[in-house]
Amino acid sequence: MLVVGVGGTLRSGSSSEVALRIALDEAAAYGAEILCFSGEQLRLPLYEPHIAERSAEAAALVAALRSADGVIISSPGYHGAVSGLVKNALDYTEDMACDARAYFDGVPVGCIGLGFGYQAAVATMEMLRSITHALRGWATPYGCALQTTPGLFSEGACSDPGVEEQLRRVGQQVACFGQPQRARLSFAARSPFTERLARTAGGEP
Repeated sequence: MLVVGVGGTLRSGSSSEVALRIALDEAAAYGAEILCFSGEQLRLPLYEPHIAERSAEAAALVAALRSADGVIISSPGYHGAVSGLVKNALDYTEDMACDARAYFDGVPVGCIGLGFGYQAAVATMEMLRSITHALRGWATPYGCALQTTPGLFSEGACSDPGVEEQLRRVGQQVACFGQPQRARLSFAARSPFTERLARTAGGEP
């Protein structure tokens, strides 16, 4: 089982990156292999759908998301919305539109929004949930909207046990809901509906 994390800022060790890594750490405790895309790994060219060539970093991100059984996304709230950096990374999922499993179809996605106030944090988490639904993913029942305060995240750790428990619950749910993903995909691949979609994508009526 593979759980892929996407989020943070270009600054290594940002609050949103530490929050993401805590959630991923909990997913790993439930047996998941984890990959994290944060910091410099998010320094991607602006997504352009009409250009086929991808940078090595963008290609690695899309390849990981294609194989993911679960996804965790963590974004700072910039002016009450998902950061442009995280949104641009998620825009690359458009390269997965014609895959056998399009986008995040059937994949559990944990959403974490952080802000200096709860209004920004909640708005960011809800926007991530909306993006997840648009990508056909399953937003986990539990999501995190966290108000960041000085010293809450430092040196790769969280100083508040209650906040850490919330983040770990996100990782737990993604790992637990992601376990049957392979079996569901195997069943879906044999369905008449999937076969009709494949024929349509190939140009057949």
